[in-house]
Amino acid sequence: MKTGRYILFVLTLMVLTTFGQNSENKTAQMETMQQSNETTPKMKVEIWSDVMCPFCYIGKRQYESALKEFADSNHVEIVWKSFQLDPSVPEVATLSHTDYLVQRKGMSVEQVNGALENVTQYAQQVGLEYDLYNAVTVNTMKAHQLIQFAKTKGLGDQMEERLFRAFFVESKNIADIATLTQLGTEVGLDEAELQVAFTDAYANLVKQDIQEAQQIGVTGVPFFVFDRKYAVSGAQPANVFLKTLEKSFSEWREKNPEIALEIIQGKVCTPDGKCD
Repeated sequence: MKTGRYILFVLTLMVLTTFGQNSENKTAQMETMQQSNETTPKMKVEIWSDVMCPFCYIGKRQYESALKEFADSNHVEIVWKSFQLDPSVPEVATLSHTDYLVQRKGMSVEQVNGALENVTQYAQQVGLEYDLYNAVTVNTMKAHQLIQFAKTKGLGDQMEERLFRAFFVESKNIADIATLTQLGTEVGLDEAELQVAFTDAYANLVKQDIQEAQQIGVTGVPFFVFDRKYAVSGAQPANVFLKTLEKSFSEWREKNPEIALEIIQGKVCTPDGKCD
């Protein structure tokens, strides 16, 4: 009798253990699949950009249009790189955007207003509604530091997009830490954790990107580098990006062939405890 109860107890324990393991295995399997997707080789497209560069946001949209038409877009990784058009701009706005450009470019107010209108119309062609006259012209260093931090969380592209919109559409102060913190949380960053972005460590990452840009000959942004072999300078039409994607990816794929096995199926045991 005792032996029968013991066997029943062991069987019950095995069932409960298997059930728990199956649940854990499914979770672990999902995590493994996610990690596998993250570690799948991808061709890198590095983009040097400044958050206050109007053509960088336009170029982003044109590149995205090309990527939508590219059959292997899931094998392409975007890496945002920092660049500062004018590091001398103060963190507190002292001039209107128009007055800043008058001083910076040596142009008349009329010439600046005409240029802003042309850029605004250009942006509308890719679906962007710029409000350049009310843009808050401040130093972009802290914004770049936030992007650098967001990259460590896999949110670099989302942070770049949010900062572009904040500057060009919403006229937000992208040098203000409170504003940057709010923008960071909107894309999914932890409010407390992201404060580390405003330390010297991330400022140094920004400087490294700028130094690297100088080494490879970047004199203006946006600047797109495809697999460290081809480059596109400026906000080019989508078809230019698409052709460059196709050319660079075909060469990248030759060196990184996709593994596609022909599998003869048979009886197997899987991590979720099934054997059939």
